[in-house]
Amino acid sequence: MQPVVQISLDLTNIGEAIETAHMAIRAGVDWLEAGTPLILAEGLHGVRALRAEFPGVPIVADLKTMDGGYLEAEMMAGAGATHVVVMARAHEETIRCVVKAGRDFGVKVMGDNMVSPNMIDGAKWLEDLGCDYVIHHIGYDERRGIAARGERMPSPLDDLREVCQAVKVPVQAVGGLTLEQAIECPKYGAPLVVLGAPLTIDADSFKTADGNLEASLRMICNAIHSQGAN
Repeated sequence: MQPVVQISLDLTNIGEAIETAHMAIRAGVDWLEAGTPLILAEGLHGVRALRAEFPGVPIVADLKTMDGGYLEAEMMAGAGATHVVVMARAHEETIRCVVKAGRDFGVKVMGDNMVSPNMIDGAKWLEDLGCDYVIHHIGYDERRGIAARGERMPSPLDDLREVCQAVKVPVQAVGGLTLEQAIECPKYGAPLVVLGAPLTIDADSFKTADGNLEASLRMICNAIHSQGAN
């Protein structure tokens, strides 16, 4: 699979999300994500607004579904999402319901292995239950809590290669990655690269002289896309 750049619109109002999404598409981003903050703030309206503004662009709804899987996936599909997210720690039946809804309504299912007792086994289980993609995810609170105790903050890169080797479906790594690390994900076997927005361009190699965010993002997209299939 060729590398895909996805931008997570972790914003809390539709106007900012659409403005950021336009900038991202101009820069070369492939997929838009209605991030969890946007879904909490705007719900289905946010997804509908993105679909109306970007009719041909894949839209990921980061629901982090834990229950009511079929209905949540159906509603997001109706609003225009092309991908929905279900958690590995949900009940098996919930994952099966999301997968069934995905088949019924033509949306792809991304299974998130966050806080699985064994992340590799969690990824394999999601694939076995029919998920189309695996999100290998170290959560925000987990990372920050561990770091606050003076311990090494975990990274999805710690076992990303093993996760990618364990499943046949495409993998995405999420959780505390620097821009340089995100760009390197396809080399680990994870072709779906997600960037958070609002973005902090803090890597010298991706800063422009005038600090232009769109130009910096274009450089990042080019660096990811140029890696080709793995």
